[in-house]
Amino acid sequence: MTENKLKIGVLALQGAVSEHIRSLEQAGAESFAVKKTEQLDELDGLVIPGGESTTIGRLMRQYGFIERIREFSEAGRPIFGTCAGLIVLAKDIEGQEEPHLGLMDMKVARNAFGRQRESFETDLPVKGIEEPIRAVFIRAPLIREIGADVEVLAVYNGEMVTAREGHLLVSSFHPELTDDYRLHEYFTHMVRQSKTGESKG
Repeated sequence: MTENKLKIGVLALQGAVSEHIRSLEQAGAESFAVKKTEQLDELDGLVIPGGESTTIGRLMRQYGFIERIREFSEAGRPIFGTCAGLIVLAKDIEGQEEPHLGLMDMKVARNAFGRQRESFETDLPVKGIEEPIRAVFIRAPLIREIGADVEVLAVYNGEMVTAREGHLLVSSFHPELTDDYRLHEYFTHMVRQSKTGESKG
């Protein structure tokens, strides 16, 4: 008997949606664009892609995604935020009074690499992944501070750029913009573990 494929949606308000879908499918999941809140009910996991965090946050409020994604998270279903998605998940954003989702216990800085290094690529060692992955940084945010339950998975030049807190995963870079889908595979494994845990409970 073949195992049912995991269903992992990509929030399709802004950003590289089709690239994430491609990477998730390469990692063995079924994936599709999420444009309506009711689609969250079908999902085992969710990716919040890059873009512009203020715009994504505004659109999430406009279309009713804030509360629904918080409920999704409270149910223990995994969420992966990349670049702007990292900012959207953070509990504290430098220079901004209110967070967006406020789910992950970290303080983040937007566009932290500055103009001179707005876009660059590097081979980045990530905890839990055997060989370094190809990481594309585009006006990337940084994780400035983390809570006790947040595990740092990758550091670039002494700065935290990938982290996990339970069922939440974030990266400062864009893993979907290369052919290396191993970080999506890592997330898919998180989703499978979560689903197995739910079925046992």
